[in-house]
Amino acid sequence: MHRIGPAAIAGAVLAVEGLAITVIALVELFALGGGDASSLASGVALIVLTLIGAVALFAFAVGVLRRASWARSGGIVFQVLGIALALAALSIQPTPWVFVLILGAAGIGGLISLIAAVRHDGAADPRLHGRGAPEDEA
Repeated sequence: MHRIGPAAIAGAVLAVEGLAITVIALVELFALGGGDASSLASGVALIVLTLIGAVALFAFAVGVLRRASWARSGGIVFQVLGIALALAALSIQPTPWVFVLILGAAGIGGLISLIAAVRHDGAADPRLHGRGAPEDEA
C-alpha cells in the first residue's frame, strides 16, 4: 500500500479550494446574466479575477505534487489569505459561521499540510545537511 504524503494532502487541499473558487465564479457569472450586477464591467472584472485565483490554485496543486518550492510558497500565501478572510468575516453581523468555519478549517488544514510538505522535502534534500551538490565537492 502506498502511503499518502503531506505533498499529496496539500495538493488535494489546493485543488479542492481551486474547485470551490471556480464554483464561486460560475455563481457570479449566472448572477451577472440575471442582471444582479450594478455594473457590467465590474462584474466581468470580478469574474475574471476570481478565475485567475482558481487557475493559480490549480497550478499550485500540480506544482506541490511535483515538489516545486514556488508552488508550496504560493499555496502558503493563499492559505494565510484564507485564514485572514475567515477572521475578517467574524466582524460581519450576523456572523456567517458556516463560511468562517469552512474557510478557516481549509486554510489551517492547507497551511499545516504545506508546512509538513516543506519539512518533508527539506529533510530529503542533501544540500540542507552539509552534503552539498556534487559540483561543490570538487
